[in-house]
Amino acid sequence: MDQPLLTRDRSALPARAEGLNAYVGEDGVAVLEFARPHRRNAVTLAIWESLPGTLEQLADHPGVRALLLTGAGNTFSAGADIGELAEVYGDPKRADAYHAVNVAAEEALAAFPHPTIAVVHGACVGGGCQLAVACDLRFVAEDARLGITPAKLGVVYPAVPTLRLARLVGPARAKYLLFSGELVPGRDALPLGLAERVLPDVELDSAALDFARVLTRRSPQTIGAVKAALSVPPERAAEALAPWERRSREAPDVHEGLAAFLEGRPPRF
Repeated sequence: MDQPLLTRDRSALPARAEGLNAYVGEDGVAVLEFARPHRRNAVTLAIWESLPGTLEQLADHPGVRALLLTGAGNTFSAGADIGELAEVYGDPKRADAYHAVNVAAEEALAAFPHPTIAVVHGACVGGGCQLAVACDLRFVAEDARLGITPAKLGVVYPAVPTLRLARLVGPARAKYLLFSGELVPGRDALPLGLAERVLPDVELDSAALDFARVLTRRSPQTIGAVKAALSVPPERAAEALAPWERRSREAPDVHEGLAAFLEGRPPRF
């Protein structure tokens, strides 16, 4: 399978945890990669803990305008490392701390200031699907398998990922996924609300990268405002959007966008 996400020109950021890689491309698209293919990219506690710092590093990078979240090999992520999870649930206090780390990682991904796209090959299960849901968009291979499986393990997910899933797919579909723990074929992810694009596996990386490059050419001001408004409950959207609206009156984006349109050229945001 062609892997344009990882073979294009890029620079690697220092690794914060074994099994997690971060790259910044010259095109403004960063790639955050789960890199434990021998364990189907299962997410260790060290990876959960390192995600917020790595995302902060990418957010602060002056060249980054969009982020793709993916997995090495043919798997997005099989979820939390079950071996570690068995140890964690031997002590209720450790379990509480572990879930707090999970939520912190998910929240950091959801709060990333630029567009985020999960690029889903193969299995996207449990904590892996939790992180895909925290992205702005999901591009999914037709033969991928997605599911959130706490009911198969007796685990109770925290409120944050449970409610985020319900906001994405609706309460009834969230119940369907969480009650059953069944894995959904990638080709069914679109009608369920778990994907925005579903493509053949061999086309997925190129399509995701092309779309991410489109987003790097759009107004950061507009994208940031949309993310702010849609990241809160509807009754708080106006409050979240207000400072963006005020800033937009003086920010250069609108002047550049209008000038570019009138001059018949692409804008330079």
